[in-house]
Amino acid sequence: MSGLDLEELAEIELQRDEEEAAALGAARRPSAAPSVAPPAGPDPELSTNHPFYDVARHGILQVAGEDRFGRRVITFCCCRMPPSHELNHRRLLEYLKYTLDQYVESDYTIVYFHYGLNSQNKPSLRWLQSAYKEFDRRYKKNLKALYVVHPTNFIKILWTILKPLVSHKFGKKVTYFNYLSELREHLKYDQLSIPREVLRYDEELRNLHAGRLPPPTKTPPPRPPLPTQQFGVSLQYLKDKNQGELIPPVLRYTVTYLREKGLHTEGLFRRSASVQTVREIQRLYNQGKPVNFDDYGDIHLPAVILKTFLRELPQPLLTFEAYEQILEITSVESSLRVTCCRQILQNLPEHNYAVLSYLMGFLHEVSQESISNKMNSSNLACVFGLNLIWPSQGASSLSALVPLNLFTELLIEYYEKVFSGRGERGAEASEQGAPGARGSVPNEGAAAGDRPASGDRPTSGLARPPLPPRPLTTAWRLL
Repeated sequence: MSGLDLEELAEIELQRDEEEAAALGAARRPSAAPSVAPPAGPDPELSTNHPFYDVARHGILQVAGEDRFGRRVITFCCCRMPPSHELNHRRLLEYLKYTLDQYVESDYTIVYFHYGLNSQNKPSLRWLQSAYKEFDRRYKKNLKALYVVHPTNFIKILWTILKPLVSHKFGKKVTYFNYLSELREHLKYDQLSIPREVLRYDEELRNLHAGRLPPPTKTPPPRPPLPTQQFGVSLQYLKDKNQGELIPPVLRYTVTYLREKGLHTEGLFRRSASVQTVREIQRLYNQGKPVNFDDYGDIHLPAVILKTFLRELPQPLLTFEAYEQILEITSVESSLRVTCCRQILQNLPEHNYAVLSYLMGFLHEVSQESISNKMNSSNLACVFGLNLIWPSQGASSLSALVPLNLFTELLIEYYEKVFSGRGERGAEASEQGAPGARGSVPNEGAAAGDRPASGDRPTSGLARPPLPPRPLTTAWRLL
């Protein structure tokens, strides 16, 4: 079959999709014409100065937190695409690349919601072919999964047309999901910003095929956490169960291990790790059993464990209350932003402040080695921004990422200045082994000889390390 025949067949299938969707809606609402929910309004946090405001205002692309493997999730919703005469598809492609450019250096996942693509808003086949060609290896390498939700025959024919362009390796990343419920195993479903139209369509599909769907499984009642639990419990719980220590054990030992063996690892915190291994280590920590990262031979593993710990806190380290304040950081004059950061942190609970200071001190140290690890404060902020703060409801919008990442970058870049003062808390954090306690000057006399010998290095089990972590390096950036 020629390419032209396939293209015509794709058009026929797309029309059939529209007819079936209309019939499905009519079957569910026989007394009224099928209604279409209005498209999503512009994100209230989206500035008209955005370089792609003309495209971004439709809400076609959204950043939806991270999947269960710690990878950033980006959604593409066809139902939010306006008719072709109202949307410049070339601009859409540029906006897609502009968005992905912020994440392609790390592993990421795309969720494509196919429902809503029709003959009025679909881009041309030539556009699709040129789009795939423009996404070079830099974009494809770290795309770990492409989830296609509610696929139709049109998608299958389209895949056949594009197959000569698509590598076998890329093709293995594509997974089809017939129902939204299938996403739950792979993503943090409650963080997805799913359009109402898609939710309604999914419900109609499930009702139509109810006789063939397996019965829903009952969710077991939540179990109380173990006394040694490390993941998914509050900082207060960890403090109470660890003799009043402010720094949670799993955070202390991953930081200690990475400081000793990972500071010069290129792309530290950017890479993912085996999901099965991550879950195994979580289980060991939760059961109070020792963990020796040397046994796994993957320096990125403790980095993933550290991020996972932060993501699974019941409340973000920076707290829900600080979310709106942090979003305002971009409207503050540049020369006053560090002061603004300090003021926001003044309202943090004492425990959160101590843990945040400990973590930011370490990330500042990582940024000082960016010549070798390629992770400066900006790169680290892109990785940690959404691990430190998220809204109490839903996920952070795409436009919220700029202030969240900027705030995190300021905490890392100007660590000494942001965390100066509040001496009592600084002293307490210092007693807990925090790197570079607030209000203090790094030990400029510290040398390599002051570091623990290799035989004394902790294995990141739950026993307290024999020696505290070494102070921060003397290469502090001048403010």
